[in-house]
Amino acid sequence: MEQKMNEFLSDLIVFYHKLQCYHWYVKGENFFMVHTTLEMLYEEVKLQVDEVAEAALMIGFAPKATLADFAKLASIKEAKNEFVTPKTVFKDILADYQHLLESTEALKAEAEEGEINLISVKADNLIECYSKRIWMLSQSQM
Repeated sequence: MEQKMNEFLSDLIVFYHKLQCYHWYVKGENFFMVHTTLEMLYEEVKLQVDEVAEAALMIGFAPKATLADFAKLASIKEAKNEFVTPKTVFKDILADYQHLLESTEALKAEAEEGEINLISVKADNLIECYSKRIWMLSQSQM
């Protein structure tokens, strides 16, 4: 479980920076709305990073904390230093949110099996958040 939590934490760190990069490099139609939305999303993920790391510490795990470890463990890929359209951004982060949802559901299942209630409860909140983000992003893909 500790390894899965570190992989999840690494995904969150990379995703946070990806959202911030897109915030800087988004260009095109609806720029102001997309720019503002990306800032809201990366601020939300930043809080999740801290919650996940602290939850790991509370149950006796050692969360990874170096950029090298995050890069090695993350499944989510970084954004490039180049301008992107809102359509590209939303399509890409939709896939990332789907990955995060699947990872969170797997963490929850393992936490429940091991009777680690703190992680199970945290996972419920993240599942709700990611499900809502997926729904909202899916609505913008019309």
